[in-house]
Amino acid sequence: MSQDTGSRMDEKTVLVIFPSVFSLNKMNDLEASISKILKIKKQRFTRVRKNDSVLVVDADDPVFASSTIGSLFGIDRIAIAKEVKNQFDTVLSTITNTSMNVLLKGEKFYIKVEGKSTSYLTKDLEIAATSSLIEKSIDLQVKPSLELDHGSRLLYTYLTESYAYVCIFVDKGLGGIPFNSQKETMLCCIYDELSAIACLQSIKMGFDVKVLVSYSSDSDLLKTSKMINRILPSIVQEKITLQFCKMPKIQDSLMKIRVIINLIVSIAYSKKIKRVALPILPFVLPVWFVEDSIKVVFQKNLMPWIPLAGMDSSILENSRQIGLEKYIANLENLGKSKFIKRNIPKKKIQKNASDALKNLESISLTVGPKNVHDIIDSLRMNH
Repeated sequence: MSQDTGSRMDEKTVLVIFPSVFSLNKMNDLEASISKILKIKKQRFTRVRKNDSVLVVDADDPVFASSTIGSLFGIDRIAIAKEVKNQFDTVLSTITNTSMNVLLKGEKFYIKVEGKSTSYLTKDLEIAATSSLIEKSIDLQVKPSLELDHGSRLLYTYLTESYAYVCIFVDKGLGGIPFNSQKETMLCCIYDELSAIACLQSIKMGFDVKVLVSYSSDSDLLKTSKMINRILPSIVQEKITLQFCKMPKIQDSLMKIRVIINLIVSIAYSKKIKRVALPILPFVLPVWFVEDSIKVVFQKNLMPWIPLAGMDSSILENSRQIGLEKYIANLENLGKSKFIKRNIPKKKIQKNASDALKNLESISLTVGPKNVHDIIDSLRMNH
């Protein structure tokens, strides 16, 4: 048996998870989240194991497992890769054979090798693999690129001390840190596009997020439910309990935010949740309003968090992450708004919040394709 045939017998297809830079000290949390989400989604896998600074998943179906894991925060990249022993000739052969299977005729390519190896330099492997691929793929008429550009395909390999991972496909992760890696709970309220992104950011920051949903009409509920449906896969729980309350329609945007804040402060205080996420974008709202809102939270000895602090135009990219592209215009319009300092009647705020609390109800969901229908049907049955 030739060495090339033997190396192919030893290789296997795995998922390689590259943690985000802020998750490198939270690998155990990320490993636990990956195992849990695969079990929740009934994806068959043998194990999730650490290999230096990456996590490797032995899954029966790497494609479906990759899609499932892709909803998690704490990940920089996810790759479907061939795992082989980290030996120069073996890795070289695997890069050549794998690349020939993925390259299209006439395509430009760029081979990149990263990681560590004690017996050879990554640059030497890049040069050898490029030469080997050119030699063995004459019929494909592929051409090397000096560096990765828009028109070239990246052929990526990552080395650990024991193994090499020759990537077939690499996808971008969502960044952030793993769900509940902070080991703290935070209450969020979703009622529009901005608050949905604030909730998403809270999950991205590693909190165990509890969700309150506020709506004023059936059409409002439908729109909000669709946003929630995009967020739920990032909450690593088999059953998720959402709270809903119907509140009067409020045209004044500042009044509405203050009512929402009073609402979440009341619920967090009653349920002994110490932290609340304020749906405030400091780049848009005036300082006096932001500071007054924070004071409302402190008055109940709770801790206010502003997940959108420091975010500017990147908020548009975050909205795309959860499929809110069609609502981007609404966010852009908000950025054009001008606010004049004024008193917002406290009695009116308290009355609206009190009325909304009277309609508070909970719904438990198993995350799946019918969540929007389940939400609406459950609320209709309760009325």
